[in-house]
Amino acid sequence: MTRSPGATGFHGQSVPVASPRLIDAVVASLAFGAFSLCLVVTLTVLSLKACQAMPL
Repeated sequence: MTRSPGATGFHGQSVPVASPRLIDAVVASLAFGAFSLCLVVTLTVLSLKACQAMPL
């Protein structure tokens, strides 16, 4: 079985699909989202502990 000259499959040259600025913006937004999620979880846990420590 022979290959056609244009069929490179997964071994061809890699071509960038997005600009580096777009990739940086996506990475920055994902990092900000992860940080804000951790902050919300931390504040929720601390407020639950504070509510449990209060006498009825």
